[in-house]
Amino acid sequence: MKETKPNHQMLERLIYIHKRIKAGKYPNCTFLSKKLECSIPTINRDIEFLRDRFLAPIEYDSAKKGYYYTQEYNMPLNSISAKNLIALSSAKILLSNYKGTPIYDDLCNVINLMTFSEIRGNTDFIDRIAVPPASPIIIDETIWNTIYSAMKNNSIIEFDYSGRHNTKTTHRRVRPYQILLDDGLCFLFGFCELRNAERLFCLSRIKNLIITDDNFILPQDYEFSSRCGGGKFGIFISTAIRKYKIRFYGPARQYVKEKIWADDQKITDYDDKGFTEITFSSSQDDIIMRWVLAQGADVLPIEPKVFADDWKNQIRWMAERAGIL
Repeated sequence: MKETKPNHQMLERLIYIHKRIKAGKYPNCTFLSKKLECSIPTINRDIEFLRDRFLAPIEYDSAKKGYYYTQEYNMPLNSISAKNLIALSSAKILLSNYKGTPIYDDLCNVINLMTFSEIRGNTDFIDRIAVPPASPIIIDETIWNTIYSAMKNNSIIEFDYSGRHNTKTTHRRVRPYQILLDDGLCFLFGFCELRNAERLFCLSRIKNLIITDDNFILPQDYEFSSRCGGGKFGIFISTAIRKYKIRFYGPARQYVKEKIWADDQKITDYDDKGFTEITFSSSQDDIIMRWVLAQGADVLPIEPKVFADDWKNQIRWMAERAGIL
């Protein structure tokens, strides 16, 4: 039997039916279909939905020829506080960063259903919370759904992949752990049997994806966040955890103090010397380099030395490309 998917029209009917039953009016399908201008089969489906999905204790009274509740009951939607309604509505706006992913529409539908009856006509306050325009995530829904299905069953997948640095296409056999969303891109985190190591795969570069008949045991510590060495810089992992010391100058001094960049970060102001210093541990070397380069002349990496030397090389290469050297 096809599962009924609720929408705004159905929600309005459910709320009306609930209120009539709760008020002791003993409504029946004929009355409800005329009042709500829909068919009797539609009302029957609504009653079943209330009973099966909202666990409403509905019974039919043959003597009074109508429905009633066998015990005290309130629809879950009616018990949401005003504060939680605001939070749910705001969450939909914040989710706009993930527009383009299959999960976005599903989450928005749930939020719409939970808030529709209460905030209808009173949405001005919601517009005061916004997300600035950003590049939407572009994703093949078939790829997403296939990976999602494989993760639910812990099934091994196979696909062809072209990396960012190594563009040669290789065939991969992967145990999918997590789907990760970061900075407008979608990644698969899992164990690659070809490399015999954990790897990240950008979903937009995955081709010819299939689910195999083989299963795997999901490790207890499969979380991507535990592979970052305490760093919070986004999508990048390495086995080497390094201790960083970086100095920030000018407007970047305030910027570096506005976020938590790592679990063990320590920030110290040296006003007499005109800089703010941050120390932290992380295994996200590549993305930290991009973070440092984004600060332009307002940053100076100190440790580790290999990182500081690499930063100098990056600047030298940029200068050569610009024709300065």
